[in-house]
Amino acid sequence: MGKIMISKFLVLCFVLFLACSQFLLSSSFSNSTKLCPHDQSLALHQFKQSFSIHNSSSWECNGGTTSYPKTAYWKKGSDCCSWDGVTCDLVTGHLIELDLSCSWLSGTIHPNSTLFLFSHLQSLNLAFNNFSGSSVSARFGRFSSLMHLNLSYSLFSGLISPEISHLSNLVSLDLFENYGAEFSPHGFDSLDQNLTKLQKLHLHGISSSSVFPNSLLNRSSLISLHLSECGLYGRFPDHDINLPKLELLSLFGNEDLSGNFPRFSENNFLIDLDLSSTNFSGELPASIGNLKSLQTLDLYYYEFSGTIPTSLENLTQITFLHLEINHFCGKIPNVFDNLRNLILLDLSQNNFSDQLPPSIGNLTKLYFIDFSYNKLEGVIPSPVNGFSSLSHVGLGYNLFNGTIRSWLYTLPSLVELDLSHNKLTGRVGEFQFDSLEKIDLRMNELHGSIPSSIFELVNLRYLYLSSNKLSGVLETSKFEKLRNLTQLDLSNNMLSLTMSSNSNSMLPNIEIVDLSHNNISGIWTLNMGKYTLYHLNLSYNSMSGFETQPWESMQIIDLRSNLLQGPLPTPPNSIFFFSVSYNKLSGEISPLICKVSSMGVLDLSYNNLSGLLPHCLGNSRGGLFVLNLRKNQFHGTIPQTFLKGNSMRTLDFNSNQLEGLVPRSLIICKELEVLDLGNNKINDTFPHWLGALPKLQVLVLRFNHFHGHIGFSKIKSPFMSLRIIDLAHNDFDGDLPEIFHDGDIKGNKFQGEIPRCIGNLNSLRGLNLSHNNFTGHIPLSFRNLKMLESLDLSSNQLSGRIPEELTSLTFLEVLNLSQNHLTRFIPRGNQFGTFGNDSYYENLGLCGFPLSKRCINDETPELSTEEDAEFENKFDWKFMLMGYGFGLIFGLSLGGLIFLVGKPRWLVTMIEENIQKKITRVKRSTTYRRGSRRN
Repeated sequence: MGKIMISKFLVLCFVLFLACSQFLLSSSFSNSTKLCPHDQSLALHQFKQSFSIHNSSSWECNGGTTSYPKTAYWKKGSDCCSWDGVTCDLVTGHLIELDLSCSWLSGTIHPNSTLFLFSHLQSLNLAFNNFSGSSVSARFGRFSSLMHLNLSYSLFSGLISPEISHLSNLVSLDLFENYGAEFSPHGFDSLDQNLTKLQKLHLHGISSSSVFPNSLLNRSSLISLHLSECGLYGRFPDHDINLPKLELLSLFGNEDLSGNFPRFSENNFLIDLDLSSTNFSGELPASIGNLKSLQTLDLYYYEFSGTIPTSLENLTQITFLHLEINHFCGKIPNVFDNLRNLILLDLSQNNFSDQLPPSIGNLTKLYFIDFSYNKLEGVIPSPVNGFSSLSHVGLGYNLFNGTIRSWLYTLPSLVELDLSHNKLTGRVGEFQFDSLEKIDLRMNELHGSIPSSIFELVNLRYLYLSSNKLSGVLETSKFEKLRNLTQLDLSNNMLSLTMSSNSNSMLPNIEIVDLSHNNISGIWTLNMGKYTLYHLNLSYNSMSGFETQPWESMQIIDLRSNLLQGPLPTPPNSIFFFSVSYNKLSGEISPLICKVSSMGVLDLSYNNLSGLLPHCLGNSRGGLFVLNLRKNQFHGTIPQTFLKGNSMRTLDFNSNQLEGLVPRSLIICKELEVLDLGNNKINDTFPHWLGALPKLQVLVLRFNHFHGHIGFSKIKSPFMSLRIIDLAHNDFDGDLPEIFHDGDIKGNKFQGEIPRCIGNLNSLRGLNLSHNNFTGHIPLSFRNLKMLESLDLSSNQLSGRIPEELTSLTFLEVLNLSQNHLTRFIPRGNQFGTFGNDSYYENLGLCGFPLSKRCINDETPELSTEEDAEFENKFDWKFMLMGYGFGLIFGLSLGGLIFLVGKPRWLVTMIEENIQKKITRVKRSTTYRRGSRRN
């Protein structure tokens, strides 16, 4: 009976226990749905109302985080602890985590925001929003329990309050890419001193203007340290770094931070090291092999030098290796057998030499490889198992030879291929896949025709095959599939072109076409890139005309050296550079050309144009800075009105039939560097007033009817920048002022002594003072002209001896002292042993080799003791070309063009060729007259 009572009692207790448990669970569940206090819910709602919602505010959101407007789903009256991004304490209901990253928020967080009422916050993430106009105010420093703060990519700006350093419990601080924000003075130091629990510190783009805080490297808890582009300076510590938990170290973009490559102990787990764009230097230490967990090494744009240590082979986990733009040298070590996880390998723009190591062929996971701009040689190695993922191959600007290897034509994922500026030979093969977007084979020795497969590459955007030996006839219809092509350079080959009648719509997106230096002839009928083409170069061909003018939106048109005939075409209003020189154009210049306001360079030289020059040519207020009308048949006067504010730097009217006076309005051309009026019929006195032009470097007045005394200018420091002056073959007379002692002044009536200050022109290459009435001695100061190659003092009244000191001019190739009154012994030694009789013709008082007249004993040479006069005017003029040509004008005056549109090869070639031809012509001419060298 007692046992039964006990059993019933136990059952009753169990039932009561179940009932109590159910009640407690029900109560607990009820409380969990009502944890959010009313004031907290209201504060969150007010915080939500202070922002607008725009999806563009979170456009940078990445890393797999879903971007959506979390606050849009916050329903007033519901439990705020269940809202998206909100986490509450289960016991107290206090808000402890708020994650509104990637929530499309746009607006300003003011210091009185209800955000700062949540004093129990432990984690706050507002990343990837638009809080433009907000600052990291002092209120952020009052979250005393905060452990994680992420305000990255949210457009905070202004000073970061020092109070942020009061967050002593912070484990993670991320202010990444708030470029307008900066620490107050000593703010960064306070952060470093007080936040001792930090494991993650990301301050990329936050200006600190601080010395690198060495104490950070004593924080054994650090896992990730991202201090890129923070304005850090000073020197990075040289001692060993022992941070066993550190996985990421980035100091990118601190250009004033110097040091050597950091030395890490073997006990490290570093995964990502970025020291690019700093001032680190020196050699890579062997201890780099300790970084066995490293996956990314970025040393881009450093001052590192020396050879690559073989210990690099220990980096078996490396996937991204950036060593480009440094001063590494020597042979690339054969270490890649162990680096088979490499995806990106960039060693470009260094000084590596010798051949590529064969182990490169084992990197089968590569998608990007770049060895360009080195001194690598030999044949391009072949891979062992193929590069099935390779999308970028950069081997340009090296010394590779042999043929293009067959595997380069069969890469299924290849997007960019650059083999330019090497010594590759043979034919271009057929490409097997159409993934290619860029092919660059410029500056090699390839021959044969362009392979047909190139015209099947529907994704191709850039095609550069210039400066090879390619030949054959191109049918324009072949280009029909290349609708994505934007740049085409086939220049400097031997190609000809057949234009199809149905080619008007080809290459609809083309922007740059360079077909110069080929064998293209006939009439141009193509209308490619009607709205996109802005650069067309057909120079150095045999084009005779255009069916339609293909330049609706053109900025650069180069048609030099063709067979164009008929009237001058009017360029479009968009044009900047327009050259039709060396053609057979005729007729007059239409005044409509003056309406092209964007014109910078107008070159109509070497044609058969005639008539009067439009006076509006001088009225340009726009950007015209080069006007070249050389070698035509224009007559009348030079435009008399040049307007204030013009940009004119070069004016070349040489070799026409212009007459009248030099326009006084040229004084307004304050940017003028070159003025060439040579070979015309201008009748005027010397234009002293040009001496006020501060940048004038070249003045050519040769073969005109200038007359009278040059005299002395009343302008203080006239012709300050003058480098070359050519007054030859005019009617000037009187003494030669010292200001005009550089250039060709032959064929005038100058008299008096040769100014000794010419000897200060220590970079002078040629000097011609012939056919004047100079008297006195040859100045001893000429011995200072160490670079002089040609000296012509013939047909004057010079007397006395030839200075023995001139034998020190070891570059002198042409000497003409004929038709003077020179006497005594001809110096011997160096170049003087190569000059023939003609150099001394009609100097009856001279004796000695090479003349047949022997010297008597009292005519033996003596070194002069005469001291050269010192002049206040010191000159270091870089060059002088006698009777310079068109090439020199461009050399001096197209610097702006080169800067604006790059350094076109055709322009550089033109300058070099013209200058060299002119030097050669002068030497030959002088040699023919009297100064020939002995063989």
